[in-house]
Amino acid sequence: MKKIFFLLVFALSYIANMHAQAGVCGQFHKKYCVLDKGKKGEKWQYNAQSKSGLFSQGMVSKLRCVIYKGMDYKISVCCETVLGDKVNYKIYDARTNELLFDNSSAEDTQVFEFQSISTRQLIIEVVVPQGATEQEAHKAQDAACVGLLIEHKVTDRQGFSQY
Repeated sequence: MKKIFFLLVFALSYIANMHAQAGVCGQFHKKYCVLDKGKKGEKWQYNAQSKSGLFSQGMVSKLRCVIYKGMDYKISVCCETVLGDKVNYKIYDARTNELLFDNSSAEDTQVFEFQSISTRQLIIEVVVPQGATEQEAHKAQDAACVGLLIEHKVTDRQGFSQY
């Protein structure tokens, strides 16, 4: 009887925790952002700092993440079609507040790849401009899910490794 009670409590707490984590947009980035399999032997790995959220028109949201020396990173932003391709993002150095990347000055690309030469913190700012949504059947006009997918892999060796 005690075992059944323990299992029931465990199962209910697990379900409640999963439901609380899911929220409205849940794991949108895992479902709709494209995970890159890469070429043979260079598979990108999912980074747990990835997030999804519900955004309304004009909303700005920031995410702090850590990048590590000797790693390549790929940051992808995806959104529900009701937002079209109007989602912008910027990447800043968290310590100096220096702007490192702005997708609006890079043809609104939704994917950005880079190598990290030092371990540091970044701030990723995602912006849904006012008036960015389009009418779509069965969708709210003023809000939609946005996903921020972060992937990483070990940087490939370059040049002579040893002589």
